[in-house]
Amino acid sequence: MSGPRATPTAQAAAGQRTPEQRRAADALHRVRDLEIDESLRKAYRAYADRLGPSIVMNGLGQALASELAAAGSKAKADERAHHRLYQNIEAWLCRPGGVYPATAGGGRDLLGAIVGGKESDYLRAQVETLSWLTWHKKFCRAYLPRGKGEGDQG
Repeated sequence: MSGPRATPTAQAAAGQRTPEQRRAADALHRVRDLEIDESLRKAYRAYADRLGPSIVMNGLGQALASELAAAGSKAKADERAHHRLYQNIEAWLCRPGGVYPATAGGGRDLLGAIVGGKESDYLRAQVETLSWLTWHKKFCRAYLPRGKGEGDQG
């Protein structure tokens, strides 16, 4: 039998962070790190809001492939917003300790890892992405401007 588990408050006081705290910190950092471009920030907020339902309906791989395809040449603000959202999720899932850690050379290929990986990793990545997106969408709503005609759903 093991000893008592540390509470989240005790963990935070000891310098340890819970998985939720790590997700929240990364999600907030990614929002604060967006370029100043107002049109990119509006588009990014809308795409972050829509990605969760797309993942649930189509699966993580197809949803991320669609984000990357929508990035196109990255010449326009909306294309850059799609690309940035993909990069942010890739950074979260491919970080050290993530579902798909980067290779020894630091390279990341999220779609390659998804397609070539195990089903258990895929399912874990999907759950992890949806959990990260819960925080990310809240921070997007708090810090990024709303696009024209965009309502604010819970």
